[in-house]
Amino acid sequence: MAASKKPVFSPAAYLANSGVGRRIVELPPKRSLFLQGSMADSIFYIQKGRVKLTVVSQAGKEATITLLNAGDFAGEEAIAAVSGLRLASATALTACTVLKIGRDEMIRVMHKEHAFTDLFLAFLLARSMRTQADLVDQLFNSSEKRLARILLLMAEFGQPGKPEMLIPHVTQETLAEMIGTTRSRVSFFMNRFRKLGFIEYNGRIRVHKSLLNVVLHDQLSDQNSKHPDIAEPAPRVPIKPARKKEPAVKIDRTK
Repeated sequence: MAASKKPVFSPAAYLANSGVGRRIVELPPKRSLFLQGSMADSIFYIQKGRVKLTVVSQAGKEATITLLNAGDFAGEEAIAAVSGLRLASATALTACTVLKIGRDEMIRVMHKEHAFTDLFLAFLLARSMRTQADLVDQLFNSSEKRLARILLLMAEFGQPGKPEMLIPHVTQETLAEMIGTTRSRVSFFMNRFRKLGFIEYNGRIRVHKSLLNVVLHDQLSDQNSKHPDIAEPAPRVPIKPARKKEPAVKIDRTK
């Protein structure tokens, strides 16, 4: 009898179906995948929807780190040598379908199936490059350029099969957290982008390719980037020091 051939492992099929050590979970908007400080005992693969990663400081201030799309993993710290605690919280922005993979199962399939390992390492490399690009963006670009870049990333600009350039519902507070500015500044920039034809509002935000000019070519001048209600300070007039009085000369009238 001919030996039966081992079935070819398919990463796409593995991530699309439930099985031993993994199950499909449906999440409504605003439902948490995991919370900061909880045990990192599983990894999530996003099949459908959008997820945001947030972190809370000891003082209670919350910041949005990044947004994740379908095809991304979340909670990859679970495969560290020593299982620890979650470094951030993951929350569904839209209705999501995710595959929850237990830590032991994730380690097993990575050791056994090289095709899956290659796929996961490619994701980790892309995430590392995105993190570095975000850091450079925060250090060197204006808040207006940072907002334009975030909108293009959310619209998955340049990705195949994404002709509409629509982004999911996101509040201006979330955008302000992501680019490190205030909500009023985000509102000001969004209104300018709309007037210039870079974006449209119709329930959801539609991003046009022309917004790329803000990021690549500095199309907006520095003067236009200033908030209109901030007055320029009046020039300071130097004050001349008062002349020192010379002591009066006494005249002796007795002579």
